[in-house]
Amino acid sequence: MHPLKLPEFDYQVEGNNIFCQVRKKWVVLTPEEWVRQHFINLLVAHLNYPKGLFKLEHSMRYFKNQKRSDISVLDKGGEMFLLVECKAPNVKLDQKVVNQVSAYNKVLDSQYLAITNGMTHFIWKKEELGFKQIKEFPFYQS
Repeated sequence: MHPLKLPEFDYQVEGNNIFCQVRKKWVVLTPEEWVRQHFINLLVAHLNYPKGLFKLEHSMRYFKNQKRSDISVLDKGGEMFLLVECKAPNVKLDQKVVNQVSAYNKVLDSQYLAITNGMTHFIWKKEELGFKQIKEFPFYQS
């Protein structure tokens, strides 16, 4: 798989599958899943996010369409804290991707929004008048 600009970790791959440490099961290893697993590792191993607060491919209804967010993390009170949209490394992070995560957030109301393709990452923090882009991902504070 494509090397990413995310921390390396001790992943398990068997054939076309990778073991997901959050879902505790084997999932098909696509380029997007490769990015998702590396980003999960960043959040869990480096930023102290508890695995039990993750929702992966969280299903939601947006207008009449059924959609799924790639990574959602709740805060300790059960409210949406971080919403991440993952793309394959060859996918450009353009306005279409920003619009996608923003649309999901209209349903989920997260404190932080992020997009990543494993090579480039953007994060925004909710403020009084909208979202402000920030440089660092927040550490999880219990």
